[in-house]
Amino acid sequence: QLARIQTDSVVEMLRELYPDLHFEIAVAMSTTGDKILDTALSKIGEKSLFTKELENALERNEVDLVVHSLKDLPTSLPPGFTIGAVCKRENPLDAVVFHPKNCGKTLSLLPEKSVIGTSSLRRAAQLKKKFPQLEFRDIRGNLNTRLNKLDEKEDFSAIILAAAGLKRMGWENRIGQLLSPEDCLYAVGQGALAVEVRAKDQEILNMVSALHDADTVLRCIAERAFMKRLEGGCSVPVAVNTVLKDGQLYLTGAVYSLDGSDSLKETMQTSVHYPQQNEDGPNDDVQRVGITAKNVPGQAQEAAENLGVELAGLLLSKGAKHILSVARQLNDAR
Repeated sequence: QLARIQTDSVVEMLRELYPDLHFEIAVAMSTTGDKILDTALSKIGEKSLFTKELENALERNEVDLVVHSLKDLPTSLPPGFTIGAVCKRENPLDAVVFHPKNCGKTLSLLPEKSVIGTSSLRRAAQLKKKFPQLEFRDIRGNLNTRLNKLDEKEDFSAIILAAAGLKRMGWENRIGQLLSPEDCLYAVGQGALAVEVRAKDQEILNMVSALHDADTVLRCIAERAFMKRLEGGCSVPVAVNTVLKDGQLYLTGAVYSLDGSDSLKETMQTSVHYPQQNEDGPNDDVQRVGITAKNVPGQAQEAAENLGVELAGLLLSKGAKHILSVARQLNDAR
């Protein structure tokens, strides 16, 4: 349902921009990640859990564009594909949805040993450290499934979900607590929608590039470059927070051990204040961590990408590789 709402919202924007074109939502398909619901995401070990089947349809020319949650897209896309648009980001923060009996509480007010559901290693690692009195357990399924599991059983006192998904579903009233970046840094790309297209399809690429939100593009390029340099994925706890203000891009990035006891967190900034130049020629289609953003200044994109790489380099120099490799081994052994 969420995937359909997200797709509809992108198509609506395109229809407004191109009233003469006919847009058809041709296929709704299930992906590997949708089908394997009894295993933690971090254990399935498939890089493109929620994207592979959709990319196959793109490759066979059955569809011309695919809408994803950006956080589901790997930092390196398969050859022949690119993210042709990154839409304006919804609130990227994580939200706590409480069991009806805990309505009005916050995580710190829950009784000791209360069970919190999350399928994300990143959320669990940060919150275990912040709220050691609580227990964290895997919960899988789409948003509807997870909310039903919460409401209809007594297994969970609360679950953690992305605020963006709840808002898009019209369930904002279920948000009992928004987790600030001090409580919980968010996932790379969280809250942003990406439109994936065939990299060589200039016509479609030009069309969807009108959907790019420049601020979101720069923030997400920095976040994805950080993740890529760390070789992170959903099997290790990597988290970020970005702020773009007065032409300065601030990136906070962190890595955690599975229980949150060991962590590294740093912030760096760079200027992304560059005018848009007419960059004709081959530079037009430079992909940065899978994103082709024709209408965002190339120098600004480059600065954002370098920021992510440099911040990751700083964490690696302080021992991030060890923290992540231990986290990966422990996760594989679970």
